[in-house]
Amino acid sequence: MATSGSTDFELDVADYIEEAFERCGLEVRTGYDLKTAKRSLNLLFADWANRGLNRWTISQNTISITQGTAEYTLDADTIDILSAVIRENAGTSTQSDVQITRIGRDTFLNIPSKRTQARPTQYYVDRQITPVLKIWPTPDKAYTFVFDRLTRIEDADTFVNTVEVPFRFYPCLAAGLAYYLSIKRAPDRVTLLKAMYEEEFNRAAFEDIDRANLSLTPRRDFYGFS
Repeated sequence: MATSGSTDFELDVADYIEEAFERCGLEVRTGYDLKTAKRSLNLLFADWANRGLNRWTISQNTISITQGTAEYTLDADTIDILSAVIRENAGTSTQSDVQITRIGRDTFLNIPSKRTQARPTQYYVDRQITPVLKIWPTPDKAYTFVFDRLTRIEDADTFVNTVEVPFRFYPCLAAGLAYYLSIKRAPDRVTLLKAMYEEEFNRAAFEDIDRANLSLTPRRDFYGFS
């Protein structure tokens, strides 16, 4: 049996909007229909960011840490830092990565000696509109802060553009936009479309989790070792 041999199916912004309107039992008729749908699509992306769904936007980045400087401005599209290490002697044969622990606002605020200089062991992300990284102790020399950064999904702007979403999330995006539009245009379908969206969201979120082998190490004292 012949198959297409193609794996490049992709929808642009206008396609998603048309699909969402059809699920609401409606048609796109005016420029305002497109405008309100595009706005809902960008709000949907914000919802995904709050739910931590957009793991495909994770990237590894570095910041050059300088002696005596404890605060560093992050890119404005940074949602959060997921993990980080302090790298010593970057690019040399003695390069090594050392764990650095994330702390919260209150813990950071209550550190009494913020000007102490040593190798940083803790960091705090001040999640303002433009987020700021704060590390402690203040660096005593040059280091490299290596971190995995979760960023915003790119906006849906021009209708002929595609969206920054992997293939496996297409059903979730279409279902979510249909639900958002139903709130405004098809209230009789809200319950149905919300249930469909949550089902697709849960399926996508489960598929997006990390796959890792489970390794259990028994405690030494369980076997009588000290």
